Amino acid sequence: MPEADLPSNGSLAADTEYDCMNGISVLQDMLETILERGASLTGIRTDQRKASVESLNTLADTLLSARGEASGVALASLFLQGFEDLDEDEKPAFFHALADRFDPSHDAIREAAERYAEAPSVDTFIALEEASHSPRRKLLRRINLAPGGTAALVHMREQLLPLLADHPELAKVDHDFLHLFRLWFNRGFLVLRQVDWNTPANVLEKIIAYEAVHEIGNWDELRRRVLPEDRRCFAFFHPSMPDEPLIFVEVALTESVPGSIQDLLAEDREHLPAQEAKTAVFYSISNCQQGLSGVSFGSFLIKRVAERLSRELPTLKTFVTLSPIPGLRRWLAKQAEDETNSEAYRAHNIIRQDGWQTDEEFLEEAEALIKPLAVRYFAAEKTSAGEPLNAVARFHLGNGAILQRINWLGDTSDKGMHQSAGLMVNYLYPLDKIESNHEAYADHGKINVSREVRNIAPSVFAS
Repeated sequence: MPEADLPSNGSLAADTEYDCMNGISVLQDMLETILERGASLTGIRTDQRKASVESLNTLADTLLSARGEASGVALASLFLQGFEDLDEDEKPAFFHALADRFDPSHDAIREAAERYAEAPSVDTFIALEEASHSPRRKLLRRINLAPGGTAALVHMREQLLPLLADHPELAKVDHDFLHLFRLWFNRGFLVLRQVDWNTPANVLEKIIAYEAVHEIGNWDELRRRVLPEDRRCFAFFHPSMPDEPLIFVEVALTESVPGSIQDLLAEDREHLPAQEAKTAVFYSISNCQQGLSGVSFGSFLIKRVAERLSRELPTLKTFVTLSPIPGLRRWLAKQAEDETNSEAYRAHNIIRQDGWQTDEEFLEEAEALIKPLAVRYFAAEKTSAGEPLNAVARFHLGNGAILQRINWLGDTSDKGMHQSAGLMVNYLYPLDKIESNHEAYADHGKINVSREVRNIAPSVFAS
């Protein structure tokens, strides 16, 4: 944290630090006592030098059979410590043990299903449901008893995810993690907090580290994004992880809809009094916890922030994004390969030239070719599920937004040129139509596109 933001009263700061550390020490002593007592139930010493998959299996069995809450907390803490002590090459074996040893009984499920089929009732349905419950989920819930258990389980899943491609049999383990996380991290438990220059330094450091769209290179860049009155940053937190942002969105307050990220983030830009802003621009959304992949926060975050800002600043009339188009250039290259002598082929040949974006002749031709192709990419090219190819488009359009504008050379950074030939888009969030737009997309796959975008490539919509 910058020196100017540190407490000026050294004596008060020292006293506060002493009180906090003293409190933490007492809590640690209490926890260590509980851990020692719980560990004695397992026959495994807390001072053992090296955990193993076998010792974790023993702990898991004991944890599943434990009835006391205090012993459960201790055993769960021992389990998590043992997992962290595993060598990296042992962790796949640990996850395989979770997959192999903690499945529900197939025989019990079959017998319960047969009883339900013969005599459907509340009792036989409950019996079938209970037979289907995975002991693995019960184990994960027990592990969650440990102090910091939720964050530790999120980290555990983060280490599981890279293994799934080569070990599809672990998918059932991941399914149980995801099932529980969707319950534990549902929107009713999420806490929306504004992140500003007074936010604790450990959280601000994580904002810098987790920013995934437009890199924050240092503290000065972060200051420019959270300190001025025409800038906002909001994040969701969970009570079990109070210092770990789950997802955050950066917002610029502007007079009009911007088309360029370099102008929006310019160091020498003129600051706008917040009360004069008419537009709120969501220009970066970053998920922070890889272990929570598959748990959706973004759509709810945008709506919550839009509602909060509209109450705080009644002058705001327009809510838009300034979004990247990851994958556009890769798609363009594929079209050029498949459609030689097409517009895509000519466009791809231009943007393969070094320095094309500074050549006026190349620029004019490239814009005339690429913008209509971008409209086709958004509105006509679909996945096997009938959705837009672009993941960012799927997110915003599925969230009830409108594809409002395509911005030529909106991001001239190396990253922007590499992923989308510099193009960016604005998705408009009309607060009074978000839900109806979402329903139309969800029920009928309807993509809402502005007249401006339609006019770029009318043939894409001629049907």
